[in-house]
Amino acid sequence: MTQVAKALLVDDRRENLMALEAILQGLQVQSVAVESGEAALKQLLVDDFAVILLDAQMPDMDGFETASHIKRRERTRHIPIIFLTAADRDAQLALRGYAVGAVDYLTKPFDPWVLRAKVSVFVDLWSKTRQLAAQSEVVREREAQWRVLTDAVDEATTLLRSDDPDGRDRAVELLEQARWGNPL
Repeated sequence: MTQVAKALLVDDRRENLMALEAILQGLQVQSVAVESGEAALKQLLVDDFAVILLDAQMPDMDGFETASHIKRRERTRHIPIIFLTAADRDAQLALRGYAVGAVDYLTKPFDPWVLRAKVSVFVDLWSKTRQLAAQSEVVREREAQWRVLTDAVDEATTLLRSDDPDGRDRAVELLEQARWGNPL
C-alpha cells in the first residue's frame, strides 16, 4: 500500500490557505490546511508530512514558535519547513526562520512555480526515504532468515560429525525445518 505524501499548510488567513492549496493542486501531495500554530502541532501528532508551509506571522503562536516546537519533537524534527511571510524582506526575520530550523524562507508575493518546485523536491525525498526504509526492512528480514539457515547448517554439520546414531536423522530434520521456515 502506497501512502500519499502530505503537506501541512499553516496560515491564520483562510484565503492564504486556499491560495496555497490551489498552487499545490496537481502535485502528488495531499494538502492539510490549519489556521494556527496550535492546530499544526495537534495535526503533527496524528499525521506524517513530507513538508510544512508555515506562515511566519500569526497571532498567538507565531510561525517561529511553532517551528521551534516542531523541531524539538523527535517525531517531527526531520520535516522540512518552508516559511512564508508577507513581511518585507527583513533579513533578521529570515535569519530567525533559519535559526529555528527552516529550510527556506519566502516572502510574499512569491513565484508559485518556485514553491511548487520546492514542494515537489521534498515530496520526492519523502517518497524515496519511505522506499529506502521498506527496502531496509526487507534486507533485515532476509538477514534474519540467513542467520536461521546458517545456524541450522552449523548445527546439522555438528550432528553429522558426531558419534550420535540419530545425528543424521536429526540433521536432516533441522535442515528441512530451516528450509521451510519452521521454528527449530
